[in-house]
Amino acid sequence: MTRYGSVIRIRPEKLEEYRKLHAAVWPGVLKVIYDCNLRNYSIYYKDGLLFSYYEYVGSDYSADMSKMASDPETRRWWDVCEPCQQPLETCADGEWWASMEEIFHAS
Repeated sequence: MTRYGSVIRIRPEKLEEYRKLHAAVWPGVLKVIYDCNLRNYSIYYKDGLLFSYYEYVGSDYSADMSKMASDPETRRWWDVCEPCQQPLETCADGEWWASMEEIFHAS
């Protein structure tokens, strides 16, 4: 299992819309998240930032992320959510959510 953390800005005028969207995530999107081996997926908010955390339990992360990105319902979900978000200036090329380095973990 591998843990992933990432961060992105939320547009202030879109925060309530984003909250409402995530209070009722589409069932097909939740199924794809599960089918792509993501577990304990959470998104937190603080001071204009969204922090995402999940655990990957599969064996081919790239293939699973490609599978997720090719799912039509997930792509529609992203099209609804992305206008609410604003990538950080420090994102790597091709990144939307900025990857974070894990500094500490206790189990």
